[in-house]
Amino acid sequence: MQAALPLPLSTPNRNLVRLTIVRGITWTGFLAAIIIGIELLGFSLQVPAVIAVIVSMGVINIATWWRLGRPRAVTHQEYLGHLMIDVTGLTLLFYFTGGAHNPFINYYLVPVTIAAATLPWRHAWLIAAASMAAYTFLMVVYQPLPQLAQGDGTTTFGLHTLGMWLNFGLSAGLVTFFIFKMAHALRRRDQALSRTREAALRSEQVLAVATQAAGTAHELGTPLSTMAVLLAEMREDARDHPALTRDIELLRQQVDTCKSRLRHLVQSADRRRMAEPEVCDAQAWLAGVVQRWLVLRPDVSHRLEVAERRDPPRLAVDATLDQALTNLLNNAADANPDDIVIRLEWNGEEVIIDIRDHGPGVAMSIADQLGETFVSTKSKGLGIGLFLTHATINRFGGGVSLYNHPDGGTLTEVTLPRSQTTT
Repeated sequence: MQAALPLPLSTPNRNLVRLTIVRGITWTGFLAAIIIGIELLGFSLQVPAVIAVIVSMGVINIATWWRLGRPRAVTHQEYLGHLMIDVTGLTLLFYFTGGAHNPFINYYLVPVTIAAATLPWRHAWLIAAASMAAYTFLMVVYQPLPQLAQGDGTTTFGLHTLGMWLNFGLSAGLVTFFIFKMAHALRRRDQALSRTREAALRSEQVLAVATQAAGTAHELGTPLSTMAVLLAEMREDARDHPALTRDIELLRQQVDTCKSRLRHLVQSADRRRMAEPEVCDAQAWLAGVVQRWLVLRPDVSHRLEVAERRDPPRLAVDATLDQALTNLLNNAADANPDDIVIRLEWNGEEVIIDIRDHGPGVAMSIADQLGETFVSTKSKGLGIGLFLTHATINRFGGGVSLYNHPDGGTLTEVTLPRSQTTT
């Protein structure tokens, strides 16, 4: 069995990679500073304890690199845990190197800034609070270094240290608030741009399909007319052969049906350009679509369930929405025509239509692509029907989601906004 490939680097994964790099650089610098302080400045430190803290952070960094190679996404809680580990490591190091008198004490702002830029609001404030609490603790409890002392001997800590503490508290609060707001605004802008690009690409694809459909419909008119003339002549020639006459008549009916559908396509397009969507009762509309679908698929067995609630919903619909839902029903019937369950539910804002089949389900390898590109679950399918279905329902402000049902088969969920029109 082929081993699972690592997940693509999502934003939280990339942030953890950057944090690991920053951690490696930082603690390497701290190690160099400790060596210089001992060898050149004569610091009296508890060397085993300090080295133990630095080595522990190095081991954690190596373990983090190993974890990033696993096929599992990084969550915000896990990223928060890594930043908490950094705050704890800094606190232990500063405890053994002068506490709040250590000139590197403001390095606490680095995890605060990282949290504000990458984590949700609550997590960012947790890092800021933890850093402030650690700084406060180190003002009282620490291993003193005479070379770093700032007090005058009359107070526990001098005004310089107190000023540094107040400055850190103000800086941490401002960084957490403004950096988070700016990062949040940038993320929202990126999401909006991404949605706009996706909508533009979908519109281009729909336009391309519509253009090809119009050209194909125009080109099909001539061969269908030619076929109709030839079939009429063949019917005259086969008048003495009843079986052949029936086959020719069946072919003529199929040709007439094709021509009728092409005329209907053109007429519907012209009418749709001028008409507004019709607002109707959602239950009556769904029942009508299902009945018309059963005429096309008499081989299926189904159940139509409607939630028993007050305030029946209304929907804005047109012929394209009818066709979109028919496409989804056909997909369910193609998967397994037996015992298709269609359920109508609603809430204060949306109408939900669930279509459950008992087919083989949806392959996870293409589940996220269905409806976004021309991908099909059928051996001979092109994926155009599902793509146009998604585009149509999205145009009405709704969405389509496909799930593998726990009991087997596929559950297709269609959501549409309720119409507030009452007339």
